[in-house]
Amino acid sequence: MSAAGLEVGATTVADRVRPRRRLGPREWLVIAVGALAVVSILRLVTGSNDIDSSGALAAAIGLAVPIGLAGLGGLWSERAGVVNIGLEGMMILGTWGAGFFGYHYGPWAGVLGAIALGVLGGLIHAVATVSFGVDHIVSGVALNIIGLGVAKYLAARFFTGLPGGGPTQSPPIAPLPNFTVPGVSSGLANIEGRHWFLVSDLAGVLGALCTNLSALTIIAVLLFVATWWVLWRSAFGLRLRSVGESPVAAESLGVNVRRYKFVAVLISGGLAGLGGGFLALVAANIYRDGQTGGRGYIGLAAMIFGNWRPGGLLTGAALFGYTDAVQLRGGTTVHAFLLLFAVLLVAVGVWQIVRHRRLPQGLVAIVVGALVGWWYFASSAVPAELTGTTPYVTTLLVLAFASQRLRMPAADGQVYRKGEGH
Repeated sequence: MSAAGLEVGATTVADRVRPRRRLGPREWLVIAVGALAVVSILRLVTGSNDIDSSGALAAAIGLAVPIGLAGLGGLWSERAGVVNIGLEGMMILGTWGAGFFGYHYGPWAGVLGAIALGVLGGLIHAVATVSFGVDHIVSGVALNIIGLGVAKYLAARFFTGLPGGGPTQSPPIAPLPNFTVPGVSSGLANIEGRHWFLVSDLAGVLGALCTNLSALTIIAVLLFVATWWVLWRSAFGLRLRSVGESPVAAESLGVNVRRYKFVAVLISGGLAGLGGGFLALVAANIYRDGQTGGRGYIGLAAMIFGNWRPGGLLTGAALFGYTDAVQLRGGTTVHAFLLLFAVLLVAVGVWQIVRHRRLPQGLVAIVVGALVGWWYFASSAVPAELTGTTPYVTTLLVLAFASQRLRMPAADGQVYRKGEGH
């Protein structure tokens, strides 16, 4: 083939694999304002003022942080090519570490204890997958079982007999400091109470961000920023991501593949453990058996939804935290979203038919949307049995719709042994 033919062929391939243009800050701001406007319209139409109140949004932040930290741990691990299904087990170990060290040495020691126990879980996963070549999924599932059993044993061993403690819980832990912007919260609460279109909704959002914000929440946001900078703006991050894309090529350029995988999985465990520590130190001020409630798995889903990037992960964690907070508000609040789902499904169906000429898919979406709309108008609340499933149903729906645009690291989950490329 001639050089011209090779050049044309390369251009064609490049056009096919060219990534989509990423959204900038201006586009994300427009999306955020648009979403807030939609929620504001929904609030006015349905009369459900609690769907974006400062109380609901503050609860959403508290529920999103442990999910986001777990997902951030998964991002570090999988960017280095190690699938981390064991996030749940690392979070469980983190809850116990926060309970034990927080009770005996203070809340900040509890933060360090949660990280340390999470790192221990990460070490087990790293030794199994990186050193011994165990299948990543098998190791992660085993770690979840081990974490659950170890936490139960340690709780029974060290908390039984302490005041307020027992085999399933620790004594109460002193709280971490909270921060409130003085002179702002009361004014925002006054504006929120007037229920103006968009203005009151914005006041509710700002009120949630300015009132009783935990120090650990602020640290979690800074960890997201630090992760973005380290992985995408530093030489260390470039080498770590190259290990997850092509360990053979990375090793040929002198990168110590095993070392980077080990470091990534240890950091992953520490972040997941910190997520568990948040549940014990901030959400409850006590360690309890079963405290994580599957948030490690939801964090993994948020990471996938975010396409293995910190910004998308933060959006996914916020979404799942919000749906969890909404279902805690009761069936009436969830009921308001049935109208929004109905309208969105009908709109998607029309879009499929008009734009993409996909008649069967479009008709299915329209029919389902009509059924959801009928459910909204025929009832006044969602049954409590269904309300509790809201975060998990949202997780499945979001992953189903987002699956077409996802691209995991090329070598994610592959067992690699040193020298394979030679």
